[in-house]
Amino acid sequence: MGIYLPIAEISVNIFVLFGMGAAVGFLSGMFGVGGGFLITPLLIFYNIPPAVAVATGANQVIASSFTGALSHFKRGTLDVKLGTLLVIGGVAGAGIGIYVFVLLRELGQLDLIVSLLYVIFLSTIGGLMLLESVRSMRRTRAGQLASLKKPGQHNWVHRLPFKMRFRASKIYVSIIPILALGAAIGFLSSIMGVGGGFIMVPAMIYLLKVPTNVVIGTSLYQIVFVTAFTTVMQATTNQSVDIVLAFLLMSGGVIGAQYGTRIGQKLRGEQLRALLATLVLAVGLRLAIELFVTPDDLYSIAIALAAPGAS
Repeated sequence: MGIYLPIAEISVNIFVLFGMGAAVGFLSGMFGVGGGFLITPLLIFYNIPPAVAVATGANQVIASSFTGALSHFKRGTLDVKLGTLLVIGGVAGAGIGIYVFVLLRELGQLDLIVSLLYVIFLSTIGGLMLLESVRSMRRTRAGQLASLKKPGQHNWVHRLPFKMRFRASKIYVSIIPILALGAAIGFLSSIMGVGGGFIMVPAMIYLLKVPTNVVIGTSLYQIVFVTAFTTVMQATTNQSVDIVLAFLLMSGGVIGAQYGTRIGQKLRGEQLRALLATLVLAVGLRLAIELFVTPDDLYSIAIALAAPGAS
């Protein structure tokens, strides 16, 4: 069953898009990621223009993340205080990212930069996460303690000033790295159309030493507000949010997130990290192939849209 997307200006299959949304929603609830790192490449693979895929992908992330965050809030595995600080930094970073997005689009380099960023970030983070999770599982099988947070264990983050206590996460750290992390995620959200969970989750676990079960809910909480701000900015600044496409993806995402949350509660922390790392690497590899392999059509005709007021 086909439907026409007014902003993307192409006809697509409704059930394919609904399935994409459901799959990404499932992963969102299971891993605590918004799913933008997956939905944006999938939309691009499905011939949706990158600018529309980035802006609308961020919008889809809101629905699945909200559903997952609500489930974690009810279970008491969401640190609202920590998440709010991440949101403050994220909004600031997203504002800067929107400006860079517009600049890259005007220069005609947006598609290339988005693809390169995905390949670099997904490959690096996925590889590091996979190595650590495999080591944790080996230690567990050998009967050793596989905890990421040991008594008295500190890093450079714990020596920074302006510390604050987060009781839900059971940590006492500076707000500086929290705001910086939020700003970085907000910037990437506006440029890549991601919620940033694939960076947020490992950063909170390994850098801030937040317990894995609290990380997922807090990550989703931050993603909801930052991606909502990004979507509004994209719609008003670039007019690249396709409402029809967003509705189809969100409908599937809400349903999938409920089931993903239930499955995620049944797996151990290192198992979740290993599965997420494998998924991140797979998406990065697929994008790398698309980026470097010679396309079937070597030449294409592009029509540039004149800016408002231009002659």
